Amino acid sequence: MKAKKKTAEAITSREMRALEVNAEYFDVSLLQLMENAGRNVAEEIISRFTRDQKVAIFCGLGGNGGDGFVAARHLLSQGFKISLVLVGKGRDIRHESAAKNWCGLQPLRKSILVHEVTDSSVLPRVDADVVVDALLGTGTKGKLRPPITQIVDYINSLAAFKIAVDVPTGIDSDTGDVLGNAVKANVTVTFHKSKTGLHAAKKYVGELVVKRIGLPEEMAQFAGPGDVLLVKKPRVTSAHKGDFGRLLVIGGSKVFSGAPALVSLAALRTGVDIVYLAAPAKTAYAVSSISPDLITLKLKGDNLTANNVSALQPYLENVDAVVMGPGLGLQAETSEFVKACVTAFENAGKPMLLDADGLKAFAEFKRPLRVPLVLTPHAGEYAVLAGRKLPESLEERVAEVQKTATELKAVVLVKGQVDVVCDSERVKLNFTGNPGMTVGGTGDVLSGVVGALLAQKADAFEAAVAGAFVNGAAGDFVACDKGYHLLASDLLEQIPRVLDDPMSHLKVRKTSGHST
Repeated sequence: MKAKKKTAEAITSREMRALEVNAEYFDVSLLQLMENAGRNVAEEIISRFTRDQKVAIFCGLGGNGGDGFVAARHLLSQGFKISLVLVGKGRDIRHESAAKNWCGLQPLRKSILVHEVTDSSVLPRVDADVVVDALLGTGTKGKLRPPITQIVDYINSLAAFKIAVDVPTGIDSDTGDVLGNAVKANVTVTFHKSKTGLHAAKKYVGELVVKRIGLPEEMAQFAGPGDVLLVKKPRVTSAHKGDFGRLLVIGGSKVFSGAPALVSLAALRTGVDIVYLAAPAKTAYAVSSISPDLITLKLKGDNLTANNVSALQPYLENVDAVVMGPGLGLQAETSEFVKACVTAFENAGKPMLLDADGLKAFAEFKRPLRVPLVLTPHAGEYAVLAGRKLPESLEERVAEVQKTATELKAVVLVKGQVDVVCDSERVKLNFTGNPGMTVGGTGDVLSGVVGALLAQKADAFEAAVAGAFVNGAAGDFVACDKGYHLLASDLLEQIPRVLDDPMSHLKVRKTSGHST
């Protein structure tokens, strides 16, 4: 892609985790990534030291420890003398890829001296020229606990050259904060990209070496299950009504009553607690008959006008985000209503999503807003919004969409065979969905999913990417059951399935011929 890429060379722990999950979805397994990471650590040691020097590798029970297991195997194959200290018992390794690599070391225990340590009081005396810290990785948060704290101190007391795997144990990879105590490495070998906190922790990081593990930049632009995990908000037992967001949906007209209902029901299925659906009174009564789950605000008139804005003000103060446009109509007075609403939402500081007729009305007065804005046009609506047709080439299309996103300081999600999601710096392509989703209403479901995520305080770009994946995956599950004879309302029941287990779409992707 020639679109503008994020200039930062660092990545957060949550972004890295999402990328790893997406890589697995696109058939690059965590086992492969672990093999590449561990081999890179071994190669860094091989480039610096001779085979007669002794290497001690301290490993945890997670993925970072798995990198250490791989490094041990590669170093052994090159003639190094290896000892390995596992903090915990091998039987307690739950990380699948780490467990496989641990099993791979068992036949080699005559050549690799292995200690399983559950208490720092029984820590073996280490005689080594090189010490590898593979205890804890980028996901570490909060103060270190025993026996890790004591083992970190022990590593620091050794006179050996110290190499940290991905991040020195005890350093928050996102902030650089020291989590009580931390390994003071001479070299840190990190993977794919530097982590955002490493430059603030140079005292502990030492020389920073970034190694590639087989994740091309193109893959970072593909939407996948990891993007859903980024925005998924866990529900705790102490949760209360409203903790998961309140959404205001504005739409509907004499002709269109189903569109805003689909938005609202999709938002509820996504997990938002409360949805207020504002529509002209007759439309609102019709919508109320669709489902008892819908709370409708009955506004005066057959079509919405600027005079209706004041009736929304009490609700606007209580909601967390707004979706406006589906089924709204294109009357001149309705366009004035949209303009007045956008100003009111902006003044109230509410994130908003504009779709369909709301988006077309916005095109008449478009400008950058002071609040997060998501625009979700299909190709025809994009031409109205931008005043330019979308190119046929995907590469040129991405550049065009990002240009508009930059001009409007918005997130633009262009729906199509491949959904294109852009803000001024980021690009994502979504490949879920199928030809059956050309049926009317599937875009309204998308707006509901994204709107719900906005109401749950998700980043606007991340909400749009996750929403595109969820909406398309839900449609794919329906197509598996019904073929392409689907209805937009069929998607509603599949939204929770995708949210609860976004990786479950992998089977659909493999069997239905989905590809990038």
